[in-house]
Amino acid sequence: MAWLRRQGGFSLLELMIAMFILIILLSVAIPTYQRSVQQARETVLKENLWQMRRAIDQFGADKGRLPASIDELVELNYLREVPYDPITETQEWDEVAGDDPLKGDGAQGLKDVKSRADGRDADGKAYREY
Repeated sequence: MAWLRRQGGFSLLELMIAMFILIILLSVAIPTYQRSVQQARETVLKENLWQMRRAIDQFGADKGRLPASIDELVELNYLREVPYDPITETQEWDEVAGDDPLKGDGAQGLKDVKSRADGRDADGKAYREY
């Protein structure tokens, strides 16, 4: 009954099989996780742009003119703070200025806000085109 005296534990082969299974599971899980994080960032980017555009429209309706910049929206409490761009991880945005149709007389104002992020989303659309 020599087999009763055998020490408990795992053989090298059993450990290698367990590690191989773990590697396979990680190779499936990591890309899925990265894809979901990227999709969340894209969703936050769209929401932040929508909120800023909404604030521009509200400012125009209230003041009868377009704001000069995003900072003016923050100063006058149309936004609490300049939102972060989750793709570039900064608070920097491309401010699109143009003729102010509300004011006339060739006045200029902030018409739109765009992301400064390079690259494309999962659908192939450039972040700068959002």
